[in-house]
Amino acid sequence: MAKQETSSTFQRGAASGEIYRVLRDEILTLQLEPGKSLDETSLSKRFSVSRSPIREALNRLLAERLVETLPNRSTIVAQVELRNFPALIQALDIQQRLATRLAAQNRLETDLPRLRELADVFNDSVGQASPLTILQANFAFHIAVAEAGRNPYVTRQYRELLSETRRLLHIHVQFLDNADRVEVMRDQHHDFVDVIEAQDIAAADAIAHAHTMQFHDRFLKALRYAPEANFDLGLTIPEGL
Repeated sequence: MAKQETSSTFQRGAASGEIYRVLRDEILTLQLEPGKSLDETSLSKRFSVSRSPIREALNRLLAERLVETLPNRSTIVAQVELRNFPALIQALDIQQRLATRLAAQNRLETDLPRLRELADVFNDSVGQASPLTILQANFAFHIAVAEAGRNPYVTRQYRELLSETRRLLHIHVQFLDNADRVEVMRDQHHDFVDVIEAQDIAAADAIAHAHTMQFHDRFLKALRYAPEANFDLGLTIPEGL
């Protein structure tokens, strides 16, 4: 997939934000591969800006754990450590359940229209079958759930974990898209809103846990390659081989 083109002119003060969004999207969709160097000089030439807005954009990506700073102060796209996947799932399960439980417990009536709207936005993104759009809509919804719980410490921790998980979620979404099964994701977020609205803490816990395990199972399936039964290269294998 070709990298997004970026205009060489920006409104005053907008350069770092636009560069951040372009690089973030390329990292999330794995166009910029884990471990790839992000050299400030090269990026300055690419975006036709000074190094200052590049540095600001990289700092934002660093805060989201999408890039890493090496001991020599160079910056690379953060690695995806599949060996840590079990630990990641364990942490995600705990944080997702806690955030959703708190939302069910502490939500206000004013939170519900926003959650419904974001659930609808997520459904619209599924209809578009755009992995990046789905990623962003999913992230926005779950952050809104955490904010409805009214614990800023939980929200901050959950945000960091969700951000770190987005590239794995991209593989998951791409797998469903390639299998023409992306529609199975539709309406899942409305289930969250239903239990949050009902202030059913036990149901909120159960739905959040099931959501995490569903991601876990589908991601593992995405990592497995199963050749088609009718796949044929048209080759004739000599007898005796």
